[in-house]
Amino acid sequence: MMSLMVHLKTVAHLRGKADRIARVTFRGLSFYSHVAENCEEVAHFNETFRWPIASRLDGSEMLAIQVYNYSKVFSNRLVGTFCMVLQKVAEEGHLELTDTLIDDNNTSIKTSVTIEIRYQPMDGTVGVWSDGEFLDVPDDRDGMFAFETDSLLSGQSHGSGTSAARSLQGSVPTFRKAGKGVFSAMKLGKIKISKDDHKKGDEPAILDMEDLDRKAIRLAGTMEPDTISLASVTAVTTNVSNKRSKPDIKMEPGSGRPVDYQISITVIEARQLIGLNMDPVVCVEIGDDKKYTSMKESTNCPYYNEYFVFDFHVPPDVMFDKIIKLSVIHSKNLLRSGTLVGTFKMDVGTVYSQPEHQFYHKWAILSDPDDITAGCKGYVKCDIAVVGKGDNIKTPHKANETDEDDIEGNLLLPEGIPAERQWARFYVKVYRAEGLPKMNTSIMANVKKAFIGENRDLVDPYVQVQFAGQKGKTSVQKSSYEPIWNEQVIFTELFPPLCKRLKVQIRDSDKVTDVAIGTHFIDLRKISNDGDKGFLPTLGPAWVNMYGSTRQYTLMDEHQDLNEGLGEGVSFRARLLLSIAVEILDTTLPDIISSTEVQIETISNISESATGKMEEFFLFGSFLEATMIDRKIGDKAISFEITIGNYGNQIDGVSKLSSTKKKKKDGESEEEENELIQNSSEDEADEDADLVSVSCTPLMKPVITDRNYFHLPYFEKKPCVYIKSWWQDQRRRLYNSNMMDKIADKLEEGLNDVQEIIKTEKAFPERRLRGVLEELSVGCSRFVTLANKDVNQAGRTKLDRERLKSCMREMDSMGQQAKQIRTQVKKNTVRDKLKLAQNFLQKLRFLADEPQHSIPDVFVWMMSNNKRIAYARIPSKDILYSIVDEETGKDCGKVKAVFLKLPGKKSFGPAGWTVQAKLELYLWLGLNKQRKDFLSGLPNGFEEIKAAKMGPSLQSVPPVSLVYNMKQVFQLRAHMYQARSLFAADSSGLSDPFARVFFSTHSQVTEVLSETLCPTWDQLLVFDDVELFGEASELRDDPPIIVVEIYDQDTVGKAEFIGRTFAKPTIKMCDEHYGPPRFPPQLEYYQVYRGNCTAGELLAAFELLQIGQGGRADLPPLEGPTDSERGPILPVPLGIRPVLSRYRIEVLFWGLRDLKRINLAQVDRPRVDIECAGRGVQSVLIQNYKKNPNFSTLVKWFEVDLPENELLHPPLNIRVVDCRAFGRFILVGSHAVTSLRRFIYSAPDKNSNNWASAAKLMNGYMVLTNGGSQPRSSPSLSSRTLSRSAGDIIVNMDSEPPIQKMDTVVKLDAMSDAVVKVDMTEEESDKEKKKKKKKKKGGVEDEDETDERVLDWWSKYFASIETLKENLRAQEAAQAEAEEREDLEIAAEVADIKPDDLLLKGSKTKEKSKEKKNLKDKKKGQAADGFEKRPVKAKVDELVVYNKELESEFGSFEDWLHTFNLYRGKAGDDDEHVLDDDRIVGRFKGSLCMYKLPLSEEITREAGFDPSMGMFQSIPHNDPINVLVRVYVVRATDLHPADINGKADPYIVIKLGKSEVKDKENYISKQLNPVFGKSFDIEATFPMESMLTVSVYDWDLVGTDDLIGETKIDLENRFYSKYRATCGISSSYSVHGYNVWRDPMKPSQILAKLCKDGKINGPHYGPGGKVKVANRIFHGPTELEDENGLKKQSEEHLALTVLNHWEEIPRVGCKLIPEHVETRPLLNPDKPGIEQGRIEMWVDMFPMDMPAPGPAIDISPRKPKRYELRVIIWNTDEVILEDDDYFTGEKSSDIFVRGWLKGQQEDKQDTDVHYHSLTGEGNFNWRFVFPFDYLMAEEKIVISKKESMFSWDETEYKIPPRLTLQVWDADHFSADDFLGAIELDLNRFPRGAKTAKQCSLDMIRNEQELPTISIFKQKRVKGWWPFVARDENDEMELTGKVEAELHLVTAEEAEKSPVGLGRNEPDPLEKPNRPDTTFLWFLSPLKAIRYLVCNRYKWLIIKIVLALLLLIMLGLFLYSMPGYLVKKLLGA
Repeated sequence: MMSLMVHLKTVAHLRGKADRIARVTFRGLSFYSHVAENCEEVAHFNETFRWPIASRLDGSEMLAIQVYNYSKVFSNRLVGTFCMVLQKVAEEGHLELTDTLIDDNNTSIKTSVTIEIRYQPMDGTVGVWSDGEFLDVPDDRDGMFAFETDSLLSGQSHGSGTSAARSLQGSVPTFRKAGKGVFSAMKLGKIKISKDDHKKGDEPAILDMEDLDRKAIRLAGTMEPDTISLASVTAVTTNVSNKRSKPDIKMEPGSGRPVDYQISITVIEARQLIGLNMDPVVCVEIGDDKKYTSMKESTNCPYYNEYFVFDFHVPPDVMFDKIIKLSVIHSKNLLRSGTLVGTFKMDVGTVYSQPEHQFYHKWAILSDPDDITAGCKGYVKCDIAVVGKGDNIKTPHKANETDEDDIEGNLLLPEGIPAERQWARFYVKVYRAEGLPKMNTSIMANVKKAFIGENRDLVDPYVQVQFAGQKGKTSVQKSSYEPIWNEQVIFTELFPPLCKRLKVQIRDSDKVTDVAIGTHFIDLRKISNDGDKGFLPTLGPAWVNMYGSTRQYTLMDEHQDLNEGLGEGVSFRARLLLSIAVEILDTTLPDIISSTEVQIETISNISESATGKMEEFFLFGSFLEATMIDRKIGDKAISFEITIGNYGNQIDGVSKLSSTKKKKKDGESEEEENELIQNSSEDEADEDADLVSVSCTPLMKPVITDRNYFHLPYFEKKPCVYIKSWWQDQRRRLYNSNMMDKIADKLEEGLNDVQEIIKTEKAFPERRLRGVLEELSVGCSRFVTLANKDVNQAGRTKLDRERLKSCMREMDSMGQQAKQIRTQVKKNTVRDKLKLAQNFLQKLRFLADEPQHSIPDVFVWMMSNNKRIAYARIPSKDILYSIVDEETGKDCGKVKAVFLKLPGKKSFGPAGWTVQAKLELYLWLGLNKQRKDFLSGLPNGFEEIKAAKMGPSLQSVPPVSLVYNMKQVFQLRAHMYQARSLFAADSSGLSDPFARVFFSTHSQVTEVLSETLCPTWDQLLVFDDVELFGEASELRDDPPIIVVEIYDQDTVGKAEFIGRTFAKPTIKMCDEHYGPPRFPPQLEYYQVYRGNCTAGELLAAFELLQIGQGGRADLPPLEGPTDSERGPILPVPLGIRPVLSRYRIEVLFWGLRDLKRINLAQVDRPRVDIECAGRGVQSVLIQNYKKNPNFSTLVKWFEVDLPENELLHPPLNIRVVDCRAFGRFILVGSHAVTSLRRFIYSAPDKNSNNWASAAKLMNGYMVLTNGGSQPRSSPSLSSRTLSRSAGDIIVNMDSEPPIQKMDTVVKLDAMSDAVVKVDMTEEESDKEKKKKKKKKKGGVEDEDETDERVLDWWSKYFASIETLKENLRAQEAAQAEAEEREDLEIAAEVADIKPDDLLLKGSKTKEKSKEKKNLKDKKKGQAADGFEKRPVKAKVDELVVYNKELESEFGSFEDWLHTFNLYRGKAGDDDEHVLDDDRIVGRFKGSLCMYKLPLSEEITREAGFDPSMGMFQSIPHNDPINVLVRVYVVRATDLHPADINGKADPYIVIKLGKSEVKDKENYISKQLNPVFGKSFDIEATFPMESMLTVSVYDWDLVGTDDLIGETKIDLENRFYSKYRATCGISSSYSVHGYNVWRDPMKPSQILAKLCKDGKINGPHYGPGGKVKVANRIFHGPTELEDENGLKKQSEEHLALTVLNHWEEIPRVGCKLIPEHVETRPLLNPDKPGIEQGRIEMWVDMFPMDMPAPGPAIDISPRKPKRYELRVIIWNTDEVILEDDDYFTGEKSSDIFVRGWLKGQQEDKQDTDVHYHSLTGEGNFNWRFVFPFDYLMAEEKIVISKKESMFSWDETEYKIPPRLTLQVWDADHFSADDFLGAIELDLNRFPRGAKTAKQCSLDMIRNEQELPTISIFKQKRVKGWWPFVARDENDEMELTGKVEAELHLVTAEEAEKSPVGLGRNEPDPLEKPNRPDTTFLWFLSPLKAIRYLVCNRYKWLIIKIVLALLLLIMLGLFLYSMPGYLVKKLLGA
């Protein structure tokens, strides 16, 4: 290799004091020196630069050196330049000189430079130089260099400037003495810590694990603990070193495997639908499934409340791309499809990404797809929830109706999307594609060729684009591998769209079926940014790469799914050039196309260079090792193929292109390897010309490793491959991605460390977190610096520019925030801040994903017999080289362990976990002209072997193989101690595990331990003479990884795979000392993976010891086998195995439950064996499991030696065996308690002032029942706040005070007497305050209703639900407030930067934060202003409504009795172990307690200590006990529909033991939210019958009834729990009425018993309403009122007060269960993990040996009350006039009014008609009468009617009470015209105006602001209300006014004073005084004439008559005149 080297020594005679930097340039390539800091006269650089050169050094070439004064801020100032001609160097090969510099004006200056130059030509003709020279490069930094970039001129790239090593770390090779031209690699992962680095102390030292200890000692003085990393559970993943990259542990592909999803949609109602008098139906469509609601007649605001469920079993990607479409259709029936009013679209993914995966009670905006100019077409209110497996949906408690009527505030849109969405055009331009595969058999083609004589490409491609449920296709290009379309597909959709992904697919058009060739998804979130500096979606023009199945064409492609975009593609398919643009439409323009149909248009061609300049890329790979090759492949020869795109693909790449085409395409097409290549760099032209790509390793026969695997014998000789390829040079995209990925990897690693520290409870997690955040902020600022130089590069698309800007903004703000958060990390905030940091991580990963591809991914295929067997896919960015270290891919030039897997579906399930082969692979990808360093990352010590035919002259040809001449010999010791929580692989529910350890080509196994999931092998495996190739020093830093696989031994057949983990050994070279701190190594936990799921943990340690000259004798000695029994097995040596101490484990054996049959035989005589660390104890035998499944001896114990370190405690195994006849034992099931920590007993601390317990278990459970703190999960805030008044002083018991604003926390000494004043009256008044005096739904405020008699249990229930909502709201408000505070803090810190929406939902753009603030204020307002707004709530006693199971509130009632599930059978291989429930074969009840020996005396000396019970004192007996169980079922909600009509007919079934209660005859017809209101009594005997099952079945007329869902309750744990779950304690005591005391024991008796059991002093009742218990004094009322209202003295209230505050009693106190209703999810075994609805219920239990309880309380559903609404329509006014008069043309209307109650359209009533109203005034005096049934509490009208003629029974509907009044214009011959309507919600409607004048549109418009009234309170109202309709522009307009009177009477009152309809008797109304004109003309024509003619035309008629008379007279005169004249004249 020719090279020129320059050693820059010093620059002298400088002026002033400054930082100096030098730049050395040769042949246009510049290197920078490091910055010499603060030098005065002389700058010592002492640095060497080297240029590898390809052509000889010419004597006329120049070398230039420039010296600058360096500035971090401004640009560097030139001091002077030195230039020299290299003639002398070219002749002599060596030159040293000192010379002066010249300045800008070419004048010589004083400053001089001293350099040494060497030139080494190829043939060594020039003077030779000795080895030793030049190697005095200073040790504390390696020579650094950088290519010249814009930013370096200004010195920007040097991080913080303290260490250049930081910025350009790792780019320059230093030279080794063996002058073979082999570079020793720099340390990539490490920064050499130079002295000055640490004095400054502002950069964290980021250290590697393995040499941590050495460095830590060296740095002890200066190092901050922030920076020390810890070995993690998966120890490999943390310590990455320089030449190896991290292996991936998880194997199986996650995507592509189908999962269960359930989408539930409730369509509640629609409002403001556009259109007159319509009959709307809502259609819900998901993908291809459609469901319809029923039709509602003539209404614009239909109420449906219908529930639809869709079930899917598809892969997640497919699910989330499905579109949910809601459409409203007008008047659809069987015959016609109806007309579409409007639609709303959203993809499932959007719903799933919502909090809780749901939208609740939100309004969807409808728009018309055929007319985008139209605006909003109405709103549909719905709930949408998407449930995946294992998600549990929290049903928000139905908030108040009022808030939801605010449509604008509750739109169905994700947060951050504006309510007013605009229409936009999405242009997807499809230009052309390349590299398509054959899609037809060649046989057909040959036939065609024979006949027609043409040779055709075998594919007819077209492109299909799918977006938002619409598809568009381009034209088909017949037979073309390189089709050119130049077409664009245009979608019209609202923007921002609610569909995340756009799917682009190349398909092959075929006569039979079209198949996909490849699919690409474009995520719109990645190609747009919605911030205030954001940009619309834009992409390209850019090439997208498509991957799919392998390219050879087969008729039935087994991997066709991959081409559809499901799963990871296993081969390159094609690349497609496309671009995307979005244009927001202005819908007001006249010429706009109003339809949203997809359009296709042609577009002009795009220039070749638009996507970037073609560059030649070089890919090099070397296979260092190929092991773990699956034996199934057989012993055929194997080779490996590497491909990038179609390059290197020899079997099924593309057919050769003709040269003409090639010229035309200018080298852009992908050509066959052996064609001549145009060259990119002149000086290498001659060598590269015949460089042929080698993409396959030579065939080689595999060699046997062990029973499962082969390996290939790549010992000294490692095969290499290299490929040249041409791609558009878009490396910048990948570089930016790489930088972000690296920051993210570092962050992830740091966060894992922090979690590990927290998990293992090591010290100072906060320091490590600070270090991580510091690293993050440094990384971010470094990114901004590096990306900056990239801002104005050519060949960039708009997306590149915008993305770069937004990434820089994001990274900048992230860096700032990280800094800011770092300052807030304190010990107590670590967890919160960790969450924030995890948000950063998600965001970084999101940003790093580059949407525009450039270079396709690299595939490595293992080929055998010319077939593709297994593959690995390596993203090209990961191996891409860059001069700047941060931009280099994380695996570039590094050795990576690559695991090959089977393609496509073959890799699902078990096949996906087995390794097909493990490669140690070295890859390098970069521009051909930068390839000089492509070998520099390989382990040193090899020689290159070139291809033979190349001849010796060509130096730069890559090698075809490497031969290692350096090898080291090691001994590996694997200390396999134990594993735990392994996967159960046998049908017994256990495994017979053994571990197999692979290292290099060796493998060994541990012994097989039978029947355990927690094997302790305690075995040392020694691998002798392991040969590793490479330099010793490198191996030390960087050993290969060890793979450990755990198998289950089967007697027959192959061992079954359990899981796999990786480890790195600790290495000792032969010259190192074997001793602390590194040796002996520590045992560590390694997470074992099986596919993607964890399958246990392995505790082990590994050390690799070099064998030196002295052979094995020098190694630390191995102790021989000590166990005689174990034969030659070596145990783990002493220094490594953990230190043990003596523990005693006590076991409480209570009983066994629900044991299933084993091999069809019942279990009869079971026994429990407990084992831990080889010791154990057996329970007594249960003689007859059926009669009594409890143990007769309760407590046993055993002693065992356990490690001191709690984290290393072995698991404890519980096994149940059945003792059969003849001494046979059969395993029933087993359970492994993985962590014993929660059972460790710690003695009470006598002098602490914390009274929580006398004996505390680690997680707060109690062993001694008389000691008792609540479990930490205990009563959550909601339950606490109910039972506390704001006025008490709460005596706090937790060690940390719960932060509640209302409480004053007082810590009292355990001995003192504290007075806890709980005044009952005050408590109630406070409770009032706290309830915010909210409006009660139960209508209890009616003056006449507060009467006790009217209150029932439901009043109590509804009041409580109200309170629950209140509390939820208060919590929300508090949360909102806290969020806001945090947002403000961060915003204040980062004032000018917008944090990305993804990260902190809070501070979006300024306006958004304002919006949000208003929202929060609103929430706060609701909570706080409650005082003023709401009328005083009547006093109703309440119970507690838990919106989850009681168990989750009270720690599963495992306060002293734990339940252990027994498993048997193989574990399910699902991703999550949801299916484990099927493996449960029973339950063991008992408990454990472990403690170190000896135990202190105090405990055993306590009074009444029973030594036989050990630590389990005062535990009740487990003899059978008879109990009366009373189950109350209140109601069920959101049931899964069971019938075709989308409804169900539910009824309750209750099972307990053998008894079963079926309530079949009382099924509730067609209801998904049935109110049952029933109680059931069952007698049971514990322990035999203790599992209560409450199921809801669906009644069917024919066939069997289906189970909807069931819930199971373990009554026994409740019964014995110290929370006293037998019967809830109510908040007040009364002996009659709705709140009667249910428990047979009175409060005083309960209190006395509790005090006695807990050995507590008390209760002592004193005068004045005081009671003293222990040392607390409580106050309370003492008077009790009986049913007759007489008062008498009683202590019950006092006792109850104590019970309600029992948790405050020292030592034994705990929360007693209050009177409650719990909400339990219903599950169906057929649909595991998905909730099928919820049921609200509670259970009371009464022991039969106590006095019998009273009758059950009546909770039967309230019967609706019968009411009659009388509406009198008096007058109308200003009704618009519709008709034109026939005769006169004037406007008039024939008005009548129609009215009905919603839901009863059939019973609509009309007034008579007021004809011919000329002014819009109408007089009616007409009465409507509407009888209805109404439920006060729920504010709903109840209607029972048959759904259709064929219905079996009536269905009950509940509908809000709404009165609709409409005004119509009557027509006789055509349909009546609708003029306007008003709908009044009878619970809250605006008060009518006093006069018609005051009545206006505002009464409707501002409904929210106006005060409303309820007819149920007012009973009678009269006033004027407006009629409205919507005009063409969708604006409301006033179309009339009506004066009406509403009068509400109950059914009884209605009977007493009946009224007639219309104007009939009784109580008739008088006839209206209508003007005479109001009549019907054709019924009384004379009257019509009289009125019409006479009134108007009277004078006209008189005038006409007079005129006629005159005319007649004139006529007569004329007529008779001649006769007269004649007579006169003739004188007749």
